[in-house]
Amino acid sequence: MFAKPFRVKSNTVIKGSDRRKLKTEISNTYPALSVEDLSELVPNKEELNVLKVYAHKGDAVTIYVLHRNPIFFELEKYIYPTVYTLWRYPDILPAFMTWPAVLQKLAGGADLMLPGVVVPPEGLPDVRQGDCCAVTVVKNRAPVAMGTAAMSTSEMLGLAMKGRGVSILHAYMDSLWAFGDKTGPPTILPLHNMEFAEDDCMREGEIEEEASASQDRDPDTDPPSEGLKELSLSQDESEGGQEQVDGEEHLEDSRSPQEQMDALLVRCFLHALKSKVKKSELPLLTSTFLRNHMFSCCPNGKQLDIKKSSYKKLSKFLQSMQQQHHLVQVKELSKGVESIVEVDWKNPELRSFCLPEEGMPEDVPARDGGHSDVPYHPPEITLLYTVTARLEPLFHESQKKKGAVLCPGEVRTVVTEYVKKNELVDEQNKNYVNINPTLCDCLLDKSEYQEVERLKWDDLFSRTMDRMQQCYQLQFPGQEPVIRKGQIEPIDISVASRGSNKKVTLMKNLELYGIDPATVATALQRRVQASSLLSPVPGSKDKVLVQIQGNQVQHVGSLLLDHYQIPRKYIQGLEKTQKPGKKK
Repeated sequence: MFAKPFRVKSNTVIKGSDRRKLKTEISNTYPALSVEDLSELVPNKEELNVLKVYAHKGDAVTIYVLHRNPIFFELEKYIYPTVYTLWRYPDILPAFMTWPAVLQKLAGGADLMLPGVVVPPEGLPDVRQGDCCAVTVVKNRAPVAMGTAAMSTSEMLGLAMKGRGVSILHAYMDSLWAFGDKTGPPTILPLHNMEFAEDDCMREGEIEEEASASQDRDPDTDPPSEGLKELSLSQDESEGGQEQVDGEEHLEDSRSPQEQMDALLVRCFLHALKSKVKKSELPLLTSTFLRNHMFSCCPNGKQLDIKKSSYKKLSKFLQSMQQQHHLVQVKELSKGVESIVEVDWKNPELRSFCLPEEGMPEDVPARDGGHSDVPYHPPEITLLYTVTARLEPLFHESQKKKGAVLCPGEVRTVVTEYVKKNELVDEQNKNYVNINPTLCDCLLDKSEYQEVERLKWDDLFSRTMDRMQQCYQLQFPGQEPVIRKGQIEPIDISVASRGSNKKVTLMKNLELYGIDPATVATALQRRVQASSLLSPVPGSKDKVLVQIQGNQVQHVGSLLLDHYQIPRKYIQGLEKTQKPGKKK
């Protein structure tokens, strides 16, 4: 279904009532999920987006997105989990096992054929026709695809394992997977050790040929990505006797995403204590420590997210650092507010920690979405004026034709030279200029023809510029200047309501100043620890709207003014910052 890109019809934030309905529906459909699991999948206080899309064959699908990853999709009033959800909860669906080579066909849009199914010692899972089921590969329980059973288990065995087994709806490396953060499947070892005979492994090539026969429903799908080949290779090597690889990379690949996030959390914690926190800052609010210190210590290319770790909450993590590692002492100095009151600077674990040499990415403005080594510099914006047809007689003597572009100083020079050349300065009061027929036609309204005989110099200049077409020039360092018509739109910051009492901060027109919206969204996400969303600006093809949860106008202003050095006059909406609550 998602072998080809889908078309997004709408993207909205889910309402509170719909959130409760979704949680109930997931609980009824997948009873294996506990209450805690449901709270993690559909949290009450985090932004959950609902996308209405059309698949490439015209099917209407509803996709639920959390933390920029699709977690469920709804088709014909039935809700299905994505691979991102199945990697976290691999046992909520019955699973059929296949060979890694078949993965390439599944990603291309093929169904799972029964000759490609590996039957484990405990037998096939008991399913009925139409039941939702997952597909795994040998020696890894992490699902790589999901769909519906084409027939029941008894029918599969009765047909001697021939024919279509699972009708695939969604697979790793398809367009639905690509809509998320594009992470690869984790390595989850099987519950039972399985040994395969040599002749079974030889059948893998035959299975691949039969699996390709089911691809007639999507004959023009793109060839599978190289990522599938890498996945197959890594699974083959996991059997043992693999070649020696770099120890650190191998350790990183062998750990689950949760274990990797735990390690990243500890690394940023130690880095922040050793290089950021000073004794004079104590006591330090734990929320300030996380936002201002830990996030800034996150390495390039990685994102710190406590909710993806085993701790789930900052308080639990700091409690572990206090009780098990004896690194800090945390106390509740006021009701409900925790602070770090003491740090053991002589702790062996802290003293032995080596600071990484790589630079920290937080809020470092870079051009082209942060992929360039050249730091961002704001453009030089120059206000210009274009000669119009009405003013062409006034500029004719200076050989400036219609469409000529002039800066304000040049306009004043041309008008001054015209006045002096035609001896229009009032002899009695040199602050005034006499109006001749040319100035009358160019600068006066019809109602003023018989009334106005002279103008002040300032009025003369202002009337001239008012009747010219405005434009502006953008000059980025090291690039050719670009001239555009009209006035440059300021970066617009606004606060909107979502749901009952939720606020979101919206930003647009960042592209006009050479700022990548995705880079701004990532920087703000680290600063305020809130979800962000990128969507097209309605009615515009090339503009992107950045949405960040909560009223974050103060943080947005600080980022644009201090780091991107955008002049305040080109930022609109800074006055909408959240006002501090009144003291009771």
